[in-house]
Amino acid sequence: MTDHRRPRRGQGELEAQVLSALREADGPATAGWVQERLGAGLAYTTVITILTRLLAKAAVTRERSGRSFVWTPVSDQAGLAAHKMRKLLDGESDREAVLASFVTSLDPDDEKLLRDLLGQARGEGDMSAGDMGEDPEDEGDV
Repeated sequence: MTDHRRPRRGQGELEAQVLSALREADGPATAGWVQERLGAGLAYTTVITILTRLLAKAAVTRERSGRSFVWTPVSDQAGLAAHKMRKLLDGESDREAVLASFVTSLDPDDEKLLRDLLGQARGEGDMSAGDMGEDPEDEGDV
């Protein structure tokens, strides 16, 4: 007997496709619009389920529009990845160990990039020791 079912998508693949479709929209989109965009016989209820999961993950927002909802992605791919990283970190009891393991696994280019980004973040709206003309190495010396 021949199996005519389509192969199952990988975990998260359908969520990524739905988010990609929402990003292509000119504004908030309905589940029906997303379903049409993705095609391939995808059931409307499946699209609603995926959108609801994305809402629970704070990857999309929804607003009532008439009798249904319209959906909008909350950020770009980088923002979504950052949100996932933060959520994973928040779920761990030993944050220091997790961050230490992450930092030691970075290649030199990524480590430099992270240091540069941290330096920029400290300089924005924050009067750190370097901003006040003090030597940060002297902090705590009396």
